[in-house]
Amino acid sequence: MHRLQFHYTLARDSSPALVRNPLIDLLQAVSTQGSISAAARALGLSYRHVWGELKRWENELGNELVVWEKGQSARLTEFGAKLMWAERQAQARLAPQIEALRTDLERAFAVAFDANAHVVTLYASHDDALSALREYALTADTDPRHDKNQYPDAPQLHLDIRFCGSVDAIRGLNEGRCVMAGFHTLQHPAPGSLAERVYKPLLQPGLHKIIGFAKRTQGLMVARGNPLGLQSLLDLKQRSARFVNRTLGSGTRVVLDELLAQSGLSAPDIQGYERTEPSHTAAAHAVASGAADVGLGIELAARAQGLDFVPLVQESYHLVCLKSALGEPAIAALLALLQSPRWQQQLAATAGYMPSHSGEIQSLRQVLPWWDFSRKKTIVAGAF
Repeated sequence: MHRLQFHYTLARDSSPALVRNPLIDLLQAVSTQGSISAAARALGLSYRHVWGELKRWENELGNELVVWEKGQSARLTEFGAKLMWAERQAQARLAPQIEALRTDLERAFAVAFDANAHVVTLYASHDDALSALREYALTADTDPRHDKNQYPDAPQLHLDIRFCGSVDAIRGLNEGRCVMAGFHTLQHPAPGSLAERVYKPLLQPGLHKIIGFAKRTQGLMVARGNPLGLQSLLDLKQRSARFVNRTLGSGTRVVLDELLAQSGLSAPDIQGYERTEPSHTAAAHAVASGAADVGLGIELAARAQGLDFVPLVQESYHLVCLKSALGEPAIAALLALLQSPRWQQQLAATAGYMPSHSGEIQSLRQVLPWWDFSRKKTIVAGAF
């Protein structure tokens, strides 16, 4: 069984949608012209090239394609003729699908050729509001005049989002794999906290800039009616609740470990601490299916699975990019989208979310109290 591979070309002019192998053109020319030399002339190719390609294909397919008899017209073998027949059958049956595929590809590539369309590649800790922002960006007009008929050149924004752990997201930014990263921390994380130990080595004042996004609530996702009566992390230990955790490197895992430390608990106190799921949705599904009693997550994920939600803590969801990227049109389009009243109204209506400095550019030390440069200067001055 020989496998098929598809290729496409980019061109300025309009041409029929074809999914066709060059071998078929060679066979068609030989069959029509009756000789290799005439087929080569008809195709605008050299005799040597056509002869060599036919031989190469015979070796590749393990069958002869052309009857080679000196002094007689070249003709296709039975196998060659069947290839031609199969091509005609496939083209007749699949023409509508081929045209639809070409249309979809052209629609995707249209973004690349549209000066008013922008793409932001974003690696981010899993967040349902970011998914909603991606969908909103496809239809929203970021121009404050909100009239696409009157202002057809308003920028279009496409968010290319890859969800991963907060740590991996920032590393992706620093390694040039994305232009923006999303991560989250408890509001006003204290100096010396786990969040500082995790994120401070990855972020550098003067190099990175924070862009405000949202406040959201993290809490316990529990079965409808909260049958175990869970209200705190301490209850998980006392009632031996089966917990589902998030993967190492995720922002929610960092938040959990901070909350455990604040409650005087540690990993062994939580039954199921080692069991992990990759997203809020997956953790909520584990609870909804009965595989776990409780997970830490966002309210929107809990409600989507028909679960009850016990709020524990408010946190900030941050976007971060390199300072040098702030002048790029794609980032400007994103900031305009985040600042638009319609988006902020939609976010405020989402369970467990509120806009927070949405679209505002902030310095690291404005948001994360881990770099106290004034204190450093005082110490250095005192040394002299």
